[in-house]
Amino acid sequence: MTPILVTGLPRSGTSWAGKMLTASGELVYVNEPLNPQHPPGRCPGVLRASVTHRFQYICDDNSAGWLPAFRDTTALRYGFLAELRANRSPYDLARLARYGSAFTWGRLTGRRALLDDPFAVLSSGWFAGRLGCTVIALVRDPVALVGSWTRLGWTIHLEELLEQPLLVRDHPEMEELRALAGSQDRIAKVCALWRVTRSLLARTEGITVVSYEELARSPLQGFRRLYDVAGLRWTAAAERRITRACTARGEADRGFAWSGLSRTAYRPMDSSQALSSYRERLTTDEIDRVRALTA
Repeated sequence: MTPILVTGLPRSGTSWAGKMLTASGELVYVNEPLNPQHPPGRCPGVLRASVTHRFQYICDDNSAGWLPAFRDTTALRYGFLAELRANRSPYDLARLARYGSAFTWGRLTGRRALLDDPFAVLSSGWFAGRLGCTVIALVRDPVALVGSWTRLGWTIHLEELLEQPLLVRDHPEMEELRALAGSQDRIAKVCALWRVTRSLLARTEGITVVSYEELARSPLQGFRRLYDVAGLRWTAAAERRITRACTARGEADRGFAWSGLSRTAYRPMDSSQALSSYRERLTTDEIDRVRALTA
């Protein structure tokens, strides 16, 4: 069965899109196995491989350990003993029970794995070509993306990309990041990351690139198309769930909140209202600067 990867830069709507696809009832949701922060990452029950970088780059030249690990993950084979050896806090044990039962039940009932992982975005070609995933990559308007990162106080350490030689070799546009390595200019760094990621995705064969804004404006139409792309059945129940989740009044993109044992930032929202939230976060000069840097 074909696994699904939903990816894109963090705050591009991957959790939202992933949860809407699981409304089909045919998938097991797996949240950010390549996130180096625990939780949600560093859980060997979910992924038996050691993540060393944010935006870990995986290609054929370094996939000896990654391929068997992700084959287990996408086949919904949970590593109970590996997880117990690494993580034993009450929260971790509750997460083990949740994921272990979800993987086991999903495998027994013929469900497919859905990986929601923004940290896989630079490796999307490998997931599509080598692992056989249906890859859906979300791209968000750069002003909205920078606004969301600014509100959260996030930045990007470009050194984590530049110190991955295979990434720089395969995607020379990464070299343009070198001038900003060590910079304190958050806006310039996020804009540069947006530019190189957009370029990489545009050149990657075998993936479906989706505009977050178009999906937010017409979620039913957009998700119905993505159900076709992913080979999922569009049912009345799925349509009801998506309608409820995308029309929660007053719940625009107002911040970042972990929720549940899956540690996902998704929560019901009015998807159309989320389109204008960046105006509350950036000044007019900052908006103009982002537009210029990403033109």
